[in-house]
Amino acid sequence: MSDNKSLGKRILGIFFEEATGDATTPAASPATPPAPGGAPAQAAPTPAGSPDSKFVDHFASVLEKNNLPGQDYFEFRATLKSLGSIGLSEGQQFQAAWASFRALAANTSLEQLKSTAEQYLTILKTDRDAFLKSVDIAVQEKVGSLQNEQKTLEKQAESLTKQIADLQAQIEAGKERLAKINGEIEEQSGKITQNRANYEATFAVFTSQIKEDIDKITQYLRS
Repeated sequence: MSDNKSLGKRILGIFFEEATGDATTPAASPATPPAPGGAPAQAAPTPAGSPDSKFVDHFASVLEKNNLPGQDYFEFRATLKSLGSIGLSEGQQFQAAWASFRALAANTSLEQLKSTAEQYLTILKTDRDAFLKSVDIAVQEKVGSLQNEQKTLEKQAESLTKQIADLQAQIEAGKERLAKINGEIEEQSGKITQNRANYEATFAVFTSQIKEDIDKITQYLRS
């Protein structure tokens, strides 16, 4: 490929419209393949993805690092892209691109062209497999950790709920006991007060009798 631009920039150019904004808008040409960089597979339910600039740059970098030597699919793709704005039909664009490409690489066959395209698909698939593996690991680490925390909190909540129920039962039992104690206090106070009164009455009888006896002894008896 030409060194006038970095290979990564050229790769972006042949798959995406060059614009000053976010480079995630696929080229309008009917021949443009699906844009790379869709949202990775997530745990169900999988959200609908859309091209993301950071993944566009990532795939461009992957293809740059794995660029095959010589004239191959990417040179053909660049030629095809250049024909997208001159009013040709899709078939005419491909035929014109192939004729132009053959002028630069006369020894290249359609089989070789398709073979290099398949190789780039394999390269991207290998990167995707590695990415999805890293996603699975991240899910296990992040989500697994959160699930463990969730279970711990659920157990704590269950334990605290039981403790609250036990305390509530103790409070209710205490209230019932308090109600009984109030009655018992009145009962016992009454018994004690009555017992004291009975004691005093009995004491009065005994002391009164003894005093009477002393008086009578004094009255009736002489030494």
